[in-house]
Amino acid sequence: MPQIEAVLAVLSILTSYGLHLVKTLEQRASRRSFATIARFFGTAALDTIMAHVRRGLMRAIALDRMLKARAGRGRDLQVLAPHPGRESPEKEPETEGSAVPKAPTPAQIAAAEAAALKAGERLARHVAANEPLTLQNLPRMAAIEAEVRRSPIGRTIAAICRDLGISASLCDGMFWNAVCDAVEWYRGSLGNLVLGIHQRERTFIKEEWKHPGLDLAEETRAGVRRVLGFFIGEPPADPFAVAAGPGAGVAAVATGPP
Repeated sequence: MPQIEAVLAVLSILTSYGLHLVKTLEQRASRRSFATIARFFGTAALDTIMAHVRRGLMRAIALDRMLKARAGRGRDLQVLAPHPGRESPEKEPETEGSAVPKAPTPAQIAAAEAAALKAGERLARHVAANEPLTLQNLPRMAAIEAEVRRSPIGRTIAAICRDLGISASLCDGMFWNAVCDAVEWYRGSLGNLVLGIHQRERTFIKEEWKHPGLDLAEETRAGVRRVLGFFIGEPPADPFAVAAGPGAGVAAVATGPP
């Protein structure tokens, strides 16, 4: 199943990067070069970044489970065309006496009540989505799984990228192209993803004065590789271990007389 396998491969790399961040984020936050990563979260606040990373991993796990269950049923993915523009329904011509309202049927009342309930649920989700995310108000896994089930796959992948602070400048070129394909082919919005990345960068610049210990973010590919240690799409590498050298952590051995 080449289509579903391609999306699962993208998810695997995103998950690996998220797990790498969980492992190294605290150490990275203590370095002056942290802005290179933090700017794509819109903040240098470690708790906020960690909350987003954990939610991104939860979304990735939920989507991975859903896709593998789909593959287990023998169903591949189909590349989807963008949603067509919604046309306004044509009004039926008025006939004599049509102005007289009719009493709604029980089925119409039930449908209206169900529509109102769904509208209330959508409003609640919208309010929750705009609340600042913290480790204390992380959604439960059941809520994440429900969100993934009702969302287009491309939209979920874009949401995972936002949660993990993914940007083209941090990615291997071929992997970024694969992310773009996965978002666009399965009814996500690549434009919204890129605009969101730029908006976070602008937000970060506005609050940068709060973190005077940070250096300016690296803009060059060589600088990004030096800070991150790898490009997303390559096997994660720990830049701190590389900097320490192969003999780091080995105790000195006495060679003199006792």
